[in-house]
Amino acid sequence: MTESIDKQWAEIDEGRKQPVLTDYPPPDSAGQREPVIPRYIIKGMRKAITEFDMLAPGDRILLGLSGGKDSTLLLYAFAYLARRLPWTVEMEAMHIDLGFRPPEDGGYKPLADAAAAAGLALHVQRMDMADDTLQNPEQNPCSRCAYWRRALMHHYAKRQGFNKVAFAHHYDDAVETWLMGLLYSGQLGTFMPKTYLDRTGVTVIRPFVYIREKDIVAASSELGLHAVLSPCPLDGYTMRTRVKELIGTLSRENPQVFSHLASGMREGKRQYLWPAPMERKALRQKSLAFWKREE
Repeated sequence: MTESIDKQWAEIDEGRKQPVLTDYPPPDSAGQREPVIPRYIIKGMRKAITEFDMLAPGDRILLGLSGGKDSTLLLYAFAYLARRLPWTVEMEAMHIDLGFRPPEDGGYKPLADAAAAAGLALHVQRMDMADDTLQNPEQNPCSRCAYWRRALMHHYAKRQGFNKVAFAHHYDDAVETWLMGLLYSGQLGTFMPKTYLDRTGVTVIRPFVYIREKDIVAASSELGLHAVLSPCPLDGYTMRTRVKELIGTLSRENPQVFSHLASGMREGKRQYLWPAPMERKALRQKSLAFWKREE
């Protein structure tokens, strides 16, 4: 996987392969009516931003906009909150199009309209990576897609002087990722609310980490937001969908399931874990020493 990705990045860095970039400038927002974001959304965002030190004076933030309900609400809510900070930050939005549909069907206008309504500029990067994403033998499609979306955003942010990238991952996403890691890779871990990336010097922040998906759905309905349908042919048929349904089924039997999973992914909780597995050679030597032991 590393070799093929490095090869493609070399082509990008050398200019032999470049995303097609389309820019939509910020609107003249004078006299524009600002949407009122529900208090429970702002409260959750303020808690996350404060606890995890997500913002600082002078930040330049690039916000990921897929067009789904999560990122669309983040677009409005984060812009609303940023205008009420005691200091100034700069914010713009970016959409990554990996080529799951033809360029003429890109459907960028609803995204540009949403960004304009939030008072933000929008940048669209299109790179035809659909075949690489869906047919790559080295990595499952969801991981490959997530990699390219993140990588292209981080690459752009670094080159354009943004020091932070914001994604709309929420509380349910974090818990589902935690359980997916255990079920599908035998690892305990999830994404962090704030992560500094050494390679690019960009910090990733997730202001929605304390907000439940059901609250995002409710707020989107209150505001009358219209989500853009995902062009991915696997949408709704992924491992994450199955894990989401599993948590939902278990939660109907025991309403505490979600909160227990969320509690288990926090540091400081009591854990009873087996020791790390011994290497085969060391285990063999230990076995020989044990069974040859004299009384």
